[in-house]
Amino acid sequence: MERIMIIGSGGSGKSTLARTLGRRLEIPVIHLDAHMWKPNWNITTKEEQRVIQQQLLQDDKWIIDGNYSSTFDVRIARADTIIFLDINRRITVYQAIKRYLTHRNQVRPDMAEGCVEKIDREFLSWIWNFPRDKRPGIMKMLETVESSKKVIILRTPRQIATFLETVGTTKN
Repeated sequence: MERIMIIGSGGSGKSTLARTLGRRLEIPVIHLDAHMWKPNWNITTKEEQRVIQQQLLQDDKWIIDGNYSSTFDVRIARADTIIFLDINRRITVYQAIKRYLTHRNQVRPDMAEGCVEKIDREFLSWIWNFPRDKRPGIMKMLETVESSKKVIILRTPRQIATFLETVGTTKN
């Protein structure tokens, strides 16, 4: 595992997993949110997202977290490992609210400058509906990933913890 793509619902733990893996494997971590957003929560265009990601992925080793499904192909082309955090929506909503309370009135370390932590009905609805609206497309996409790439689906916080226990202890 040298080029790792982490995807999943908001609040699933993508950034936390990326940071932990980065420390254990001594691989640089890229948080897509820090690159895709401009101040005051203005999102980059899809064209800009593609160009930015192509530049970010030039190195030989990286861990990148974030969804941005319209650019999955850019990351999959370079990744050797894809991790999907397929976490229950009750857990993801709880974790998103907890994150908001922890970082209220601040910019998170994994977020773009000028994007003060917020939570609103639209975001919570996106998280709640992720299993219905986004998961089927992700699962279909993962089925098409070439066999030379490792696909890991983690469905519970316990599975994430168990996975992390193995990282760095065996040849990955």
